Amino acid sequence: MGSRPAVFWDRDGTLIEDRGHLGSPSEVRFFPVTIPALRRLEKDFLFFIVTNQPGVAEGQISLQQVDEVNRHVSDRLAEAGVRITAIYVCPHRRSDGCQCIKPNPYFLQQAAGQYDVDLARSFVVGDHPHDVELARRAGARGVYVLTGHGEKHLAELTGDTIIAADVCEAAEWILMLASTAADRTGACRSAATRSP
Repeated sequence: MGSRPAVFWDRDGTLIEDRGHLGSPSEVRFFPVTIPALRRLEKDFLFFIVTNQPGVAEGQISLQQVDEVNRHVSDRLAEAGVRITAIYVCPHRRSDGCQCIKPNPYFLQQAAGQYDVDLARSFVVGDHPHDVELARRAGARGVYVLTGHGEKHLAELTGDTIIAADVCEAAEWILMLASTAADRTGACRSAATRSP
């Protein structure tokens, strides 16, 4: 079948609201455009979630709680017909000096090897400059969203960066850059009002 492109999504502030260290699935709130946006991309891309969860190392949440929240996110998306291939979690603090914390490309390289992902045709979408830097280090393209902490960190961006209001606009950019779209009319905005 050959290598496939992927979209590596940040979790908090990108797909779901950033509400601090989430300890329970009941705290998860999807942005209204998340599911329609992912549906627009799913036939052409594998999906992964890559999330830094330093609250584990800080003792604010457990890795089990993070896994439960991730399972809920994945299950909710699956119910809507969107498959997440894998979720990668870094449970460390930045000061720990681990290999897996974003913007280190550790998890993207792991996905490339395990799932035959073509990183050069792939995208990273997130609300922090680390997500854009992650894309650069992995040889992928970054899309910065203004949801979550996006507005707060906007001035920290360097170089040419694609900036999108949210994952709906990010999906439109991805489709345009990947040249896979016949319909670029903002379909996920209208679908968001009908999303479960």
